[in-house]
Amino acid sequence: MPTLTVDFFHDVVCCWCFNISSRMRDLSVLFDLDVRHHTFVLQASRAEMAARWGTPKQARDTILGHWEVCRQVSDRPDLVNIDAMRAAPFDYPHGLTAALGCKAAERIGGQAAHWDMFDALQHAHLSAARNIADPDVVQEAARQIGLKATPFADALNDPATARAVEVDRQRARSLQVQAVPTLIIRETGARLVNGPREDLAAQIMAAERLVA
Repeated sequence: MPTLTVDFFHDVVCCWCFNISSRMRDLSVLFDLDVRHHTFVLQASRAEMAARWGTPKQARDTILGHWEVCRQVSDRPDLVNIDAMRAAPFDYPHGLTAALGCKAAERIGGQAAHWDMFDALQHAHLSAARNIADPDVVQEAARQIGLKATPFADALNDPATARAVEVDRQRARSLQVQAVPTLIIRETGARLVNGPREDLAAQIMAAERLVA
């Protein structure tokens, strides 16, 4: 059985989550981790984007400034396409539609499908500069990871999927999660400090010793 369970709270629009996801994929194999995915949408609508960031231009400029910092410490900086997102013909997207896509994938294929969908949507967002607030883009990502169109569309539009996103948000609030990515080791309650793969590995090894 897995050595540790890690609750991974993330938002598809988060560049820092992009860095952490690939590292946790490696570490989940190395340490036989059970990674449990939870959506945590920071802004769920255009109105929430405006309340947080101001005008669409202000939102794009500020968020892409975060991308610049994130790209500097990324394992794959070539995949963080700032220029393409700066030139994209749509407002910087909120994360709700993508979160619904992740939970729809999870309802069909479990945690593995959630993770695959999350990574596919992050690639669409960060590398291809697609509008992940567009349901058609989410549907396309589902096809890319092998999910059949009709069952996925049914799950995406099912009110139970929206409720599942809200359950994730309430779980985050109950654990006082306020930012993404957040990684919590369930057995110890410890929160991993986000950083390079080697630092994350050292923290996981320390947690393993505590529960041994």
